[in-house]
Amino acid sequence: MIRCIAVDDEHLVRELLEDSIRQVPFLQLVATCKNAMEAMEVMQREQVDLMFLDIQMPRLNGLQLLQSLQRPPLVILVTAYEKYALEGYNLQVVDYLLKPFSFERFLKACQRASDLFRLQQPPAPARTITDFFVNVEYVQVKIVVADIEYIEGLKDYIKIHLSSSPRPVLTRMTMKAIAEKLPAEEFVRTHKSYLVAVKKITSVKRDLVCIGEKEIPVSDFFKENVTRLVQGPQN
Repeated sequence: MIRCIAVDDEHLVRELLEDSIRQVPFLQLVATCKNAMEAMEVMQREQVDLMFLDIQMPRLNGLQLLQSLQRPPLVILVTAYEKYALEGYNLQVVDYLLKPFSFERFLKACQRASDLFRLQQPPAPARTITDFFVNVEYVQVKIVVADIEYIEGLKDYIKIHLSSSPRPVLTRMTMKAIAEKLPAEEFVRTHKSYLVAVKKITSVKRDLVCIGEKEIPVSDFFKENVTRLVQGPQN
């Protein structure tokens, strides 16, 4: 999880950023701040990995805040002024979002931040989880990881499709929560609503991955995940 804060003096923009952040599975919102001073206070007491930062703010603007930090987190600038782009990139920001921005553009910026964040982290120990339990109508049902074909997200619920059962297991859980239980190297995200077991994939089409006759969509945003899967490790 990437711990982040949103810093903007406009209330509506803070609400938009907060809502957008909550939709991204790998982001955890720590705080929203209406000025640079509030952001500095948060960073003194909380671990912050990523900052969504407005530039034009009273007293201390976003670029001044960034320059004042000895060890700044990853930064995505969010501003209505294109003229600051060069200065922002000179400060090695991750991305530069011009207001108003679409959720798709926001998501691409977040993915760039996620890629950089992973590069900064020490190698994680191998996950050895083989099974776990989920709640199904007040009964704890055991799920064997090797039995999972794919997982489908439905708002606050997920369907776990299994090789051993014609009917999926429906449980109240987010895609973010289930992804944290699973070994990352064994599953590929093809869509914001689909997580697929790599070993179960039998073929890949243009906008689909297939498990036998079952077809699972691949969205534009996650298409690179599938491309890397098909091409394999690059030397």
